[in-house]
Amino acid sequence: MDEQDRLAERFEAQRGHLRAVAYRMLGSLSDADDAVQEAWLRLSRADSGTVENLPGWLTTVVSRLCLDILRSRTARREEPVGQQPPDPARDAEDGTGPEPEALLIDSVGRALLVVLDTLAPAERIAFVLHDMFAVPFDRIAPLVERSPVTTKKLASRARHKVQGTPAVPAADLARQRKAVDAFLAASRDGDLDALLAVLAPDVVRRADPAALPPGAPTELRGAHLVAAGTLVFGRKARFAAPALVNGAVGIVVAPRGRLLLALTVTVEGERISTYEVIADPARLRQLDLAVLDV
Repeated sequence: MDEQDRLAERFEAQRGHLRAVAYRMLGSLSDADDAVQEAWLRLSRADSGTVENLPGWLTTVVSRLCLDILRSRTARREEPVGQQPPDPARDAEDGTGPEPEALLIDSVGRALLVVLDTLAPAERIAFVLHDMFAVPFDRIAPLVERSPVTTKKLASRARHKVQGTPAVPAADLARQRKAVDAFLAASRDGDLDALLAVLAPDVVRRADPAALPPGAPTELRGAHLVAAGTLVFGRKARFAAPALVNGAVGIVVAPRGRLLLALTVTVEGERISTYEVIADPARLRQLDLAVLDV
């Protein structure tokens, strides 16, 4: 085995870790794989004999590449929330083909991917590296071109955004979560009786027109009508997850981990009394989204 083959073998041993880092930074498997492949190209051209800590060196290179991609997205306002076109070649979450991205989404958490997308590029890099991969701030600081102290503040600010601030007591949050979980389970299973059990008799569902089939009413009233309308979205329910939405338990719908819809939910007693489906990109951007940990 020559030197290049040994180098390739050492790189392959790090590929899984590098892919995990890049995916959490970028939220796209194709972009993550591109960043990892570019890191290999740079390693193959570098004087590897001067690299004392190969895993650290590769993590740094991948992180810089990801930061450049995130900044480019921000500058071009790429991949806006809402109204995203389907990507059948990459969206294999329906179980009909290879599903590497679906497995990654499950491992990271759909709601977390949505919230990470709301962070500024430097915040995301600092949070992912420190909070998810325990990289010390003095190693992150040169990447984001900040001092270690400022980098720590970046990660802290990102952590606060990710965790959010509930607007209700913990007991109420747990009660809301129980109703939302039951709603999602019934929606995924297409279980009309279970939906009726979690919806109040006079429940109201409102929705942005963009979230509905052409001609569908934007408002439905009554458990039977709302339940029937909810089942129409059964396929999208597979891409849904509970999240903290404006301080209360709600739902994000995020195929490929990218926000498409958000649901604000009102729970009275043990049942859902109203919910609203938000699809308009401007409205989605105004939402305060965080990860729900109850």
